Amino acid sequence: MNGKPDAGKDDSAARGGASDPGGVVPNDAMIIVPVRNMVLFPGMIIPIAIGRESSIAAAQYAIKAERPIGILMQRDPDVESPEPDDLSLVGTIASILRYVTTPDGTHHIICQGQQRFRVMGFIDGFAFTVARIERIVEADVQDDKEIEARFIRLKERAVEVLQLLPQVPQEMVHAVQGVETPGMLADLVAGYVDIKATEKQALLEEIDLRRRMDRVLDMLVHRIEVLELSRDIDKRTRTSMGQREREYLLREKLKSIQKELGEDGGGNTAEISELRKMIEAARMPEEVAKQADKELKRLERMSDGSAEYSMVRTYLDWLVELPWKTPEPDAIDVAQARRVLDADHFGLDQVKKRILEFLAVRKLKPGGHGPILCLVGPPGVGKTSLGQSIARALGRKFVRVSLGGVHDEAEIRGHRRTYIGALPGNIIQALKKAGTRGCVMMLDEIDKVGAGIHGDPSAALLEVLDPEQNNTFRDNYLAVPYDLSQVLFIATANVLDPIPGPLRDRMEVLHLAGYTQEEKREIARRYLVARQLEDSGLKPDQLEITDGAIASIIRDYTREAGVRNLERQIGAVCRRAAVRIAEGEATTVRVDTPDLAEVIGPAKFENEVALRAGVPGVATGLAWTPVGGDILFIEASRTAGSGRLILTGQLGDVMKESAQAALTLLKSRAETYKLDPSIFEKADVHIHVPAGAIPKDGPSAGVAMFIALTSLFMNRTVHNDVAMTGEISLRGLVLPVGGIKEKVLAAMAAGIKKVMLPARNRKDLEDVPQQARAQLEFVFLDDVEEAVRAAIEDGGGRPLENSQLPN
Repeated sequence: MNGKPDAGKDDSAARGGASDPGGVVPNDAMIIVPVRNMVLFPGMIIPIAIGRESSIAAAQYAIKAERPIGILMQRDPDVESPEPDDLSLVGTIASILRYVTTPDGTHHIICQGQQRFRVMGFIDGFAFTVARIERIVEADVQDDKEIEARFIRLKERAVEVLQLLPQVPQEMVHAVQGVETPGMLADLVAGYVDIKATEKQALLEEIDLRRRMDRVLDMLVHRIEVLELSRDIDKRTRTSMGQREREYLLREKLKSIQKELGEDGGGNTAEISELRKMIEAARMPEEVAKQADKELKRLERMSDGSAEYSMVRTYLDWLVELPWKTPEPDAIDVAQARRVLDADHFGLDQVKKRILEFLAVRKLKPGGHGPILCLVGPPGVGKTSLGQSIARALGRKFVRVSLGGVHDEAEIRGHRRTYIGALPGNIIQALKKAGTRGCVMMLDEIDKVGAGIHGDPSAALLEVLDPEQNNTFRDNYLAVPYDLSQVLFIATANVLDPIPGPLRDRMEVLHLAGYTQEEKREIARRYLVARQLEDSGLKPDQLEITDGAIASIIRDYTREAGVRNLERQIGAVCRRAAVRIAEGEATTVRVDTPDLAEVIGPAKFENEVALRAGVPGVATGLAWTPVGGDILFIEASRTAGSGRLILTGQLGDVMKESAQAALTLLKSRAETYKLDPSIFEKADVHIHVPAGAIPKDGPSAGVAMFIALTSLFMNRTVHNDVAMTGEISLRGLVLPVGGIKEKVLAAMAAGIKKVMLPARNRKDLEDVPQQARAQLEFVFLDDVEEAVRAAIEDGGGRPLENSQLPN
């Protein structure tokens, strides 16, 4: 029983006004309004929300005709358009006291039940349900002593239930006590008692008053027992009840009620027992085991239906599924590791050498703190695959954590459990995926980490990548220390500059420069062609790509430090061959250099060095970019003017200063090169670096700018097979620069024959592959005078001799 009417509802998506009733309803027929999940008893007043057009039409017709309506409950509440077979045959005649339409378009009728009726048959031809009925008249029981005894007992029980319920209006108690007839009391109690609608319909259909009162009495007795039990639980548990205690009390009430109703779910004892076994089997450290045991005890006191139950259960699942056991020592075979690295990667000798040294030290001192390796190089040179090879050589699991675009510290350290949907950070998640603390974890694109409003992830990585601290790494979600000292971390980056200094200091940097053309040919033969054949579904004997075709793809279709675009072009060749073979045009395909234009289009790159040769004022410089080295053309021109210096090509401040220094140095040495000093006052000098959409900066183009200006004012060309790099000073000194290996490889790829480098960069040639050193001629510069002699042609296309320049 509850303290308010049970509001029935005829809820459908359709809304609207009354339809044409289709005729006049006979006086001996009843207008029927079907309802869902509610029963109206005689004497009750309740509101009913109606939504079906037929129900709205029925209600409006009844009001207009001043007729009562018949309330019938649907047998299946899910039926949207009930047929006669879908309706109960016993209902209640009701008068409409009020018709209300709310602002949202919902229609409501307030009805008062009058008398039971039974449907004798339905009448068709109306816009709403109409039926012929038989009114059910209550039997006269004035002198029936059994009915009177039941009436007294029922009234006592009803008042008792009302007194057990909290906050029941006193008027309801008076209303029950003021009922004078047994039938009305039984209907009143049945209408307000908290039971299912089907049970209420059964009471409505019970015509025999004696049996009806007995059934209502049984319901009240059961309800009283439940309420008394609930009151006993209140008395036992009403001590310092906070929010959690209150929730626990309500759950205990629910359990007791479910037990009385025979609906006890059996609890979560088995689940708790299973979790306890999993915690014991995880072999956690003592501090972690205490935390897990504490959370398990909290879980035991909770109901499995509460929101916090799922949070604690998820936390315990993470604790038991993380690898806590100390991993077995690595069975390192240095010779096998060398074979694995050689089989997976061609070239990269210096990097392989350092990796083997690392593995050898690891074998001799397994418990030592090894360095954190950081592989730095342009895209496509094999940084990620090197990490996989190291894991394979060690026999360890390999997991990759992508740090590109990470700007939230919580992605490293995790979220605190107070947040909804909290999870551990990427480090702990990767360890769970690996299933062991002795894994190789690659922190990919560590230079792409960015700080945001939620903290700096690179600061969180300081603890992860410090061998002296990461044995007690604390994830915010776990809130217990976790030992990362057995994890072999390998970071990758394209450039070092974006990495904060403290984080860079914790890692040993291994530079991976680009590949030479010969190395790319070998990589293509050994790995790329076979891989693309397999991806295209071709067998090795179905496609032959000649060495000349591979060399042409490298030279004319790709210009990169790595081999990623090279593999894409080879994949395009394989796919074209797959089309021909799949169509039956050929059984085997051979692709040679002349076929490439038809297969993958015309050449994308050409020899720009030759195109820009033969004009005074043009010099070829060498530049470093995040994706490898590149050649850089410096173009200088002069026009009549007032001595202005014009710089274009989207140059940075440092590069602009190099141009100004180069012009000043040339002016200071005008007499050395037999130039009229006044010429600089009568001409405007314009220096342009092509590819103006690309920002350029750095001091390493100083030598090239000086040579371009000297060539312009001496009106002599620069050798088209000479490239140069180096910073200059106002005294004419050539200062060292970085990226020598990348620049030299770019020069060789562009067809350069002679490379001019600062003399103080001579030591950097050790990093340049032997093939490049053998193919190129190197000139080492201490002064710009040496650059002029080596780069600028005489009148016959030969280098200037010493006799042509004054000492």
